[in-house]
Amino acid sequence: MSRALLIVLDSVGIGGAPDAAEFGDAGADTLGHIAQACAAGRGDRAGLRAGRLTLPNLAALGLGLAAEGASGRMPPGLAPIGPVLGAYGHAVESARGKDTVSGHWEIAGVPVDFSWGHFPATRPAFPPELVQALIEEAGLPGILGDRHASGTAIIEELGAEHVRTGKPICYTSVDSVFQIAAHEAAFGLDRLYAVCAIARRLCDPYRIGRVIARPFLGDEGQGFTRTANRRDLAVPPPGDTLLDRLTAAGRPVVSVGKIGDIFAHRATGREIKPGGNDACLTAALDALATLAAGGFVFANLVEFDTEYGHRRDVPGYAAALERFDARVPEIRAALRPGDLCLVTADHGNDPTWAGTDHTREQVPVLAFGPDIAAGPLGRLDVAAIGRRVADHLGLSDPGSPDPSLAEPGPLA
Repeated sequence: MSRALLIVLDSVGIGGAPDAAEFGDAGADTLGHIAQACAAGRGDRAGLRAGRLTLPNLAALGLGLAAEGASGRMPPGLAPIGPVLGAYGHAVESARGKDTVSGHWEIAGVPVDFSWGHFPATRPAFPPELVQALIEEAGLPGILGDRHASGTAIIEELGAEHVRTGKPICYTSVDSVFQIAAHEAAFGLDRLYAVCAIARRLCDPYRIGRVIARPFLGDEGQGFTRTANRRDLAVPPPGDTLLDRLTAAGRPVVSVGKIGDIFAHRATGREIKPGGNDACLTAALDALATLAAGGFVFANLVEFDTEYGHRRDVPGYAAALERFDARVPEIRAALRPGDLCLVTADHGNDPTWAGTDHTREQVPVLAFGPDIAAGPLGRLDVAAIGRRVADHLGLSDPGSPDPSLAEPGPLA
Protein backbone atom coordinates (compact mmCIF):
# COMPACT_ATOMS: atom_id res chain seq x y z
CA MET A 1 0.00 0.00 0.00
CA SER A 2 1.44 3.39 -1.00
CA ARG A 3 1.91 6.55 1.05
CA ALA A 4 1.29 10.24 0.38
CA LEU A 5 2.96 13.53 1.27
CA LEU A 6 1.10 16.81 0.72
CA ILE A 7 3.07 20.06 1.06
CA VAL A 8 1.26 23.41 1.07
CA LEU A 9 3.51 26.32 0.12
CA ASP A 10 1.45 28.85 2.02
CA SER A 11 0.47 31.76 -0.27
CA VAL A 12 2.46 30.73 -3.38
CA GLY A 13 -0.23 31.66 -5.91
CA ILE A 14 0.46 31.51 -9.63
CA GLY A 15 -1.93 34.03 -11.18
CA GLY A 16 -5.30 35.63 -10.61
CA ALA A 17 -8.34 33.43 -10.12
CA PRO A 18 -11.23 33.88 -12.58
CA ASP A 19 -13.05 35.98 -9.96
CA ALA A 20 -9.99 37.95 -8.79
CA ALA A 21 -11.56 41.27 -9.79
CA GLU A 22 -14.35 40.73 -7.26
CA PHE A 23 -11.69 40.72 -4.55
CA GLY A 24 -9.79 43.71 -5.92
CA ASP A 25 -7.01 41.40 -7.10
CA ALA A 26 -7.28 41.46 -10.90
CA GLY A 27 -3.69 41.11 -12.11
CA ALA A 28 -2.24 39.70 -8.89
CA ASP A 29 0.35 36.97 -9.50
CA THR A 30 2.57 36.02 -6.57
CA LEU A 31 5.05 33.76 -8.37
CA GLY A 32 5.01 35.64 -11.68
CA HIS A 33 5.57 39.06 -10.13
CA ILE A 34 8.38 37.78 -7.90
CA ALA A 35 10.09 36.31 -10.97
CA GLN A 36 9.60 39.53 -12.93
CA ALA A 37 10.91 41.66 -10.05
CA CYS A 38 14.00 39.47 -9.71
CA ALA A 39 14.66 39.63 -13.44
CA ALA A 40 14.50 43.42 -13.22
CA GLY A 41 16.93 43.58 -10.30
CA ARG A 42 14.27 44.30 -7.66
CA GLY A 43 14.83 41.00 -5.90
CA ASP A 44 18.41 41.71 -4.87
CA ARG A 45 19.45 42.04 -1.25
CA ALA A 46 23.05 42.16 -0.07
CA GLY A 47 23.98 38.99 1.74
CA LEU A 48 20.75 37.23 0.80
CA ARG A 49 20.33 36.78 -2.95
CA ALA A 50 20.67 38.49 -6.35
CA GLY A 51 19.65 38.02 -9.96
CA ARG A 52 16.87 36.06 -11.61
CA LEU A 53 14.63 33.79 -9.61
CA THR A 54 16.28 30.37 -9.86
CA LEU A 55 14.03 27.36 -9.25
CA PRO A 56 15.44 24.60 -11.47
CA ASN A 57 13.99 21.69 -9.52
CA LEU A 58 10.48 23.10 -9.27
CA ALA A 59 10.65 24.13 -12.93
CA ALA A 60 11.54 20.54 -13.81
CA LEU A 61 8.41 19.40 -11.97
CA GLY A 62 6.33 21.79 -14.07
CA LEU A 63 5.90 24.83 -11.82
CA GLY A 64 6.56 27.34 -14.62
CA LEU A 65 4.24 25.45 -16.96
CA ALA A 66 1.52 25.42 -14.29
CA ALA A 67 1.96 29.18 -13.86
CA GLU A 68 1.77 29.66 -17.62
CA GLY A 69 -1.49 27.71 -17.67
CA ALA A 70 -2.93 29.88 -14.91
CA SER A 71 -1.76 33.31 -16.07
CA GLY A 72 -0.96 32.88 -19.75
CA ARG A 73 2.66 33.93 -19.09
CA MET A 74 5.77 31.90 -18.39
CA PRO A 75 7.51 33.52 -15.39
CA PRO A 76 11.07 34.56 -16.27
CA GLY A 77 13.51 31.72 -15.67
CA LEU A 78 10.89 29.08 -14.82
CA ALA A 79 10.69 27.23 -18.14
CA PRO A 80 11.87 23.63 -17.64
CA ILE A 81 15.20 22.62 -19.13
CA GLY A 82 14.86 19.06 -20.35
CA PRO A 83 11.95 16.68 -19.80
CA VAL A 84 9.26 17.48 -17.24
CA LEU A 85 9.52 15.15 -14.26
CA GLY A 86 6.06 15.56 -12.73
CA ALA A 87 2.39 16.06 -13.43
CA TYR A 88 1.49 19.74 -13.27
CA GLY A 89 -1.66 21.83 -13.29
CA HIS A 90 -3.34 24.88 -11.80
CA ALA A 91 -6.32 24.82 -9.46
CA VAL A 92 -9.20 27.20 -8.79
CA GLU A 93 -10.84 27.55 -5.40
CA SER A 94 -14.63 27.66 -5.09
CA ALA A 95 -14.85 29.20 -1.59
CA ARG A 96 -15.83 32.85 -1.30
CA GLY A 97 -12.65 33.81 0.44
CA LYS A 98 -8.88 33.96 0.07
CA ASP A 99 -7.92 32.74 3.51
CA THR A 100 -5.90 29.90 4.95
CA VAL A 101 -8.81 27.94 6.42
CA SER A 102 -10.91 28.01 3.24
CA GLY A 103 -7.94 26.96 1.13
CA HIS A 104 -6.88 24.07 3.34
CA TRP A 105 -10.39 22.77 3.95
CA GLU A 106 -11.04 22.70 0.21
CA ILE A 107 -7.72 20.96 -0.42
CA ALA A 108 -8.93 18.34 2.07
CA GLY A 109 -12.26 17.93 0.30
CA VAL A 110 -14.59 20.28 2.17
CA PRO A 111 -15.17 23.48 0.16
CA VAL A 112 -16.57 26.36 2.18
CA ASP A 113 -20.09 26.88 0.83
CA PHE A 114 -21.01 29.67 3.25
CA SER A 115 -19.79 33.23 3.83
CA TRP A 116 -17.39 33.85 6.67
CA GLY A 117 -17.98 36.79 8.95
CA HIS A 118 -15.56 39.69 8.66
CA PHE A 119 -14.83 42.81 10.66
CA PRO A 120 -15.06 46.11 8.73
CA ALA A 121 -12.09 48.30 7.86
CA THR A 122 -13.26 50.97 10.28
CA ARG A 123 -11.88 52.36 13.52
CA PRO A 124 -12.94 50.67 15.71
CA ALA A 125 -13.33 47.44 13.73
CA PHE A 126 -14.84 45.21 16.41
CA PRO A 127 -18.40 45.39 17.77
CA PRO A 128 -18.35 47.20 21.15
CA GLU A 129 -20.27 44.39 22.80
CA LEU A 130 -17.65 41.86 21.68
CA VAL A 131 -14.81 43.98 23.03
CA GLN A 132 -16.59 44.61 26.33
CA ALA A 133 -17.34 40.93 26.82
CA LEU A 134 -13.71 40.03 26.15
CA ILE A 135 -12.45 42.65 28.60
CA GLU A 136 -14.82 41.50 31.33
CA GLU A 137 -14.41 37.74 30.90
CA ALA A 138 -10.63 37.86 30.50
CA GLY A 139 -10.08 40.45 33.24
CA LEU A 140 -8.33 42.87 30.91
CA PRO A 141 -7.71 46.60 31.52
CA GLY A 142 -8.78 47.21 27.92
CA ILE A 143 -7.44 46.49 24.44
CA LEU A 144 -5.25 48.30 21.93
CA GLY A 145 -5.54 48.39 18.16
CA ASP A 146 -9.14 47.48 17.29
CA ARG A 147 -8.59 47.91 13.55
CA HIS A 148 -7.28 46.32 10.35
CA ALA A 149 -3.50 46.17 10.47
CA SER A 150 -0.32 44.36 9.49
CA GLY A 151 0.72 42.22 12.44
CA THR A 152 4.37 43.25 12.43
CA ALA A 153 3.54 46.92 11.96
CA ILE A 154 0.98 47.13 14.75
CA ILE A 155 3.28 45.31 17.18
CA GLU A 156 6.05 47.80 16.47
CA GLU A 157 3.58 50.67 16.88
CA LEU A 158 1.82 49.51 20.03
CA GLY A 159 4.23 47.01 21.63
CA ALA A 160 5.64 49.45 24.17
CA GLU A 161 2.20 50.72 25.16
CA HIS A 162 1.03 47.12 25.52
CA VAL A 163 3.89 46.29 27.89
CA ARG A 164 3.25 49.47 29.88
CA THR A 165 -0.55 49.09 30.19
CA GLY A 166 -1.11 45.33 30.03
CA LYS A 167 -3.68 45.80 27.27
CA PRO A 168 -3.38 43.18 24.51
CA ILE A 169 -3.18 44.30 20.88
CA CYS A 170 -6.28 43.18 18.96
CA TYR A 171 -6.48 43.54 15.20
CA THR A 172 -7.95 41.97 12.07
CA SER A 173 -7.66 41.99 8.26
CA VAL A 174 -9.72 41.23 5.20
CA ASP A 175 -9.64 37.59 6.35
CA SER A 176 -12.11 36.19 8.84
CA VAL A 177 -9.79 36.60 11.83
CA PHE A 178 -9.56 38.10 15.30
CA GLN A 179 -5.86 38.36 16.18
CA ILE A 180 -4.46 39.03 19.64
CA ALA A 181 -0.81 39.97 20.09
CA ALA A 182 0.86 40.04 23.50
CA HIS A 183 4.35 39.95 24.99
CA GLU A 184 5.34 36.44 26.08
CA ALA A 185 7.14 37.64 29.21
CA ALA A 186 5.27 40.78 30.24
CA PHE A 187 1.77 39.45 29.50
CA GLY A 188 2.45 35.71 29.65
CA LEU A 189 2.09 33.08 26.96
CA ASP A 190 -0.40 30.94 28.85
CA ARG A 191 -2.48 34.00 29.64
CA LEU A 192 -2.49 34.96 25.96
CA TYR A 193 -3.73 31.49 25.03
CA ALA A 194 -6.45 31.72 27.68
CA VAL A 195 -7.60 35.12 26.39
CA CYS A 196 -7.73 33.70 22.86
CA ALA A 197 -9.84 30.76 24.05
CA ILE A 198 -12.37 33.23 25.44
CA ALA A 199 -12.26 35.26 22.24
CA ARG A 200 -12.81 32.09 20.18
CA ARG A 201 -16.10 31.42 21.97
CA LEU A 202 -17.17 35.06 21.76
CA CYS A 203 -16.41 35.21 18.02
CA ASP A 204 -18.50 32.15 17.16
CA PRO A 205 -21.78 34.09 16.69
CA TYR A 206 -19.95 36.36 14.22
CA ARG A 207 -18.87 33.39 12.02
CA ILE A 208 -15.18 34.25 12.43
CA GLY A 209 -12.96 31.53 11.04
CA ARG A 210 -9.92 31.93 13.31
CA VAL A 211 -8.78 33.56 16.50
CA ILE A 212 -4.99 33.78 16.38
CA ALA A 213 -2.57 34.19 19.28
CA ARG A 214 0.40 36.30 18.14
CA PRO A 215 3.05 36.24 20.89
CA PHE A 216 6.15 38.39 20.64
CA LEU A 217 9.27 39.32 22.58
CA GLY A 218 11.59 42.31 22.71
CA ASP A 219 11.49 45.85 24.02
CA GLU A 220 11.04 49.40 22.84
CA GLY A 221 14.76 49.98 22.42
CA GLN A 222 15.63 46.82 20.48
CA GLY A 223 12.28 46.37 18.76
CA PHE A 224 9.74 43.58 18.97
CA THR A 225 9.81 40.21 17.20
CA ARG A 226 7.04 37.66 16.87
CA THR A 227 7.92 34.21 18.18
CA ALA A 228 7.15 30.73 16.86
CA ASN A 229 4.50 30.18 19.55
CA ARG A 230 1.63 31.33 17.38
CA ARG A 231 -1.59 29.41 17.95
CA ASP A 232 -4.65 29.40 15.65
CA LEU A 233 -8.05 28.57 17.11
CA ALA A 234 -10.19 27.64 14.12
CA VAL A 235 -13.77 26.46 13.95
CA PRO A 236 -13.97 22.78 12.97
CA PRO A 237 -14.69 21.88 9.33
CA PRO A 238 -18.42 21.47 8.61
CA GLY A 239 -17.97 18.07 6.95
CA ASP A 240 -15.68 15.07 6.86
CA THR A 241 -12.27 15.98 5.46
CA LEU A 242 -9.64 13.74 3.97
CA LEU A 243 -8.14 13.61 7.47
CA ASP A 244 -11.41 12.35 8.96
CA ARG A 245 -11.66 9.64 6.32
CA LEU A 246 -8.07 8.51 6.83
CA THR A 247 -8.48 8.43 10.60
CA ALA A 248 -11.74 6.47 10.35
CA ALA A 249 -9.94 3.96 8.14
CA GLY A 250 -7.21 3.54 10.75
CA ARG A 251 -4.49 5.11 8.62
CA PRO A 252 -1.53 6.89 10.22
CA VAL A 253 -1.72 10.68 9.84
CA VAL A 254 1.04 13.20 10.62
CA SER A 255 0.26 16.93 10.59
CA VAL A 256 3.20 19.34 10.32
CA GLY A 257 3.20 23.08 10.95
CA LYS A 258 -0.14 24.77 11.52
CA ILE A 259 -2.23 21.96 9.97
CA GLY A 260 -3.46 20.89 13.41
CA ASP A 261 -4.70 24.41 14.18
CA ILE A 262 -6.39 24.83 10.79
CA PHE A 263 -8.44 21.66 11.24
CA ALA A 264 -9.24 22.39 14.92
CA HIS A 265 -7.10 19.37 15.86
CA ARG A 266 -9.76 16.99 14.54
CA ALA A 267 -8.39 13.80 12.97
CA THR A 268 -4.97 15.45 12.61
CA GLY A 269 -3.09 12.46 14.06
CA ARG A 270 0.43 13.10 15.33
CA GLU A 271 1.03 16.84 15.31
CA ILE A 272 4.49 18.34 14.88
CA LYS A 273 4.86 22.12 15.01
CA PRO A 274 8.43 23.30 14.53
CA GLY A 275 9.24 26.87 13.59
CA GLY A 276 10.09 27.88 10.03
CA ASN A 277 9.86 26.38 6.56
CA ASP A 278 13.09 24.40 6.74
CA ALA A 279 12.26 22.87 10.11
CA CYS A 280 8.74 21.98 8.98
CA LEU A 281 10.02 20.34 5.80
CA THR A 282 12.65 18.41 7.76
CA ALA A 283 9.96 17.24 10.20
CA ALA A 284 7.73 16.14 7.30
CA LEU A 285 10.53 14.14 5.69
CA ASP A 286 11.51 12.60 9.02
CA ALA A 287 7.90 11.56 9.54
CA LEU A 288 7.73 10.11 6.04
CA ALA A 289 10.86 8.03 6.68
CA THR A 290 9.05 5.96 9.32
CA LEU A 291 5.49 6.26 7.99
CA ALA A 292 3.64 3.00 7.62
CA ALA A 293 2.04 1.91 4.35
CA GLY A 294 -1.21 3.72 3.66
CA GLY A 295 -0.14 6.73 5.73
CA PHE A 296 -0.33 10.45 5.06
CA VAL A 297 1.87 13.42 5.95
CA PHE A 298 0.23 16.86 5.59
CA ALA A 299 2.60 19.84 5.93
CA ASN A 300 2.18 23.60 5.75
CA LEU A 301 5.16 25.90 5.13
CA VAL A 302 3.86 29.18 6.49
CA GLU A 303 6.89 31.48 6.22
CA PHE A 304 6.21 32.31 2.58
CA ASP A 305 3.02 33.98 3.79
CA THR A 306 3.79 35.38 7.22
CA GLU A 307 7.37 36.49 6.77
CA TYR A 308 7.44 37.63 3.14
CA GLY A 309 4.00 37.90 1.56
CA HIS A 310 2.30 40.01 4.22
CA ARG A 311 5.48 42.03 4.67
CA ARG A 312 5.68 42.68 0.91
CA ASP A 313 9.27 41.45 0.90
CA VAL A 314 10.18 40.38 -2.64
CA PRO A 315 13.84 39.45 -1.96
CA GLY A 316 12.89 37.50 1.14
CA TYR A 317 10.10 35.65 -0.66
CA ALA A 318 12.40 34.85 -3.59
CA ALA A 319 15.11 33.53 -1.28
CA ALA A 320 12.57 31.35 0.55
CA LEU A 321 11.40 29.87 -2.76
CA GLU A 322 14.99 29.15 -3.74
CA ARG A 323 15.67 27.48 -0.39
CA PHE A 324 12.68 25.20 -0.87
CA ASP A 325 13.70 24.46 -4.46
CA ALA A 326 17.14 23.36 -3.28
CA ARG A 327 15.47 20.70 -1.13
CA VAL A 328 13.26 19.24 -3.85
CA PRO A 329 15.86 16.56 -4.69
CA GLU A 330 15.77 15.57 -1.01
CA ILE A 331 11.98 15.22 -1.19
CA ARG A 332 12.21 13.10 -4.33
CA ALA A 333 14.86 10.88 -2.78
CA ALA A 334 12.59 10.27 0.23
CA LEU A 335 9.79 8.83 -1.92
CA ARG A 336 9.60 5.06 -2.24
CA PRO A 337 8.05 3.18 -5.16
CA GLY A 338 4.30 3.71 -4.98
CA ASP A 339 4.56 6.99 -3.03
CA LEU A 340 2.93 10.25 -4.11
CA CYS A 341 4.04 13.79 -3.29
CA LEU A 342 1.77 16.74 -4.05
CA VAL A 343 2.95 20.35 -3.78
CA THR A 344 0.31 23.08 -3.85
CA ALA A 345 -0.75 26.34 -2.15
CA ASP A 346 -3.84 27.67 -0.37
CA HIS A 347 -4.12 31.20 -1.85
CA GLY A 348 -1.84 33.98 -3.05
CA ASN A 349 -0.01 36.79 -1.27
CA ASP A 350 1.62 38.86 -3.98
CA PRO A 351 4.49 40.83 -2.38
CA THR A 352 4.28 43.42 -5.19
CA TRP A 353 0.58 44.07 -4.57
CA ALA A 354 -1.03 46.96 -2.70
CA GLY A 355 -1.79 46.51 0.98
CA THR A 356 -0.68 43.60 3.14
CA ASP A 357 -3.46 41.05 2.59
CA HIS A 358 -3.78 37.78 0.69
CA THR A 359 -4.53 37.86 -3.03
CA ARG A 360 -7.18 35.81 -4.84
CA GLU A 361 -5.18 33.50 -7.09
CA GLN A 362 -5.01 30.09 -8.63
CA VAL A 363 -2.60 27.64 -7.02
CA PRO A 364 -0.08 25.17 -8.46
CA VAL A 365 -0.63 21.43 -8.39
CA LEU A 366 2.60 19.45 -8.77
CA ALA A 367 2.35 15.66 -8.46
CA PHE A 368 5.42 13.46 -8.52
CA GLY A 369 6.88 10.21 -7.30
CA PRO A 370 8.70 7.15 -8.65
CA ASP A 371 5.57 5.84 -10.39
CA ILE A 372 3.71 9.09 -11.16
CA ALA A 373 3.29 9.80 -14.86
CA ALA A 374 4.55 13.23 -15.95
CA GLY A 375 2.53 15.64 -18.05
CA PRO A 376 -0.12 18.37 -18.02
CA LEU A 377 -3.19 18.19 -15.79
CA GLY A 378 -4.79 21.40 -17.02
CA ARG A 379 -7.15 23.40 -14.82
CA LEU A 380 -8.51 21.62 -11.76
CA ASP A 381 -10.70 22.42 -8.82
CA VAL A 382 -8.82 22.67 -5.53
CA ALA A 383 -10.79 19.79 -4.01
CA ALA A 384 -9.24 17.53 -6.69
CA ILE A 385 -6.05 17.57 -4.63
CA GLY A 386 -7.63 15.79 -1.68
CA ARG A 387 -9.53 13.47 -4.00
CA ARG A 388 -6.25 12.47 -5.62
CA VAL A 389 -4.69 11.66 -2.25
CA ALA A 390 -7.75 9.67 -1.23
CA ASP A 391 -7.68 7.74 -4.49
CA HIS A 392 -3.96 7.10 -4.19
CA LEU A 393 -4.43 5.71 -0.69
CA GLY A 394 -7.38 3.59 -1.72
CA LEU A 395 -10.13 5.62 -0.04
CA SER A 396 -12.17 6.71 -3.07
CA ASP A 397 -15.84 5.80 -3.11
CA PRO A 398 -16.06 2.84 -5.52
CA GLY A 399 -19.24 4.29 -6.93
CA SER A 400 -17.70 7.69 -7.64
CA PRO A 401 -14.43 7.28 -9.55
CA ASP A 402 -12.36 10.44 -9.56
CA PRO A 403 -11.04 11.57 -12.95
CA SER A 404 -8.88 14.34 -11.47
CA LEU A 405 -5.13 13.71 -11.52
CA ALA A 406 -6.02 10.26 -12.81
CA GLU A 407 -3.56 7.43 -13.13
CA PRO A 408 -1.90 5.98 -15.08
CA GLY A 409 -1.58 8.89 -17.47
CA PRO A 410 -1.91 12.65 -16.96
CA LEU A 411 -5.20 14.44 -17.44
CA ALA A 412 -4.96 16.55 -20.61
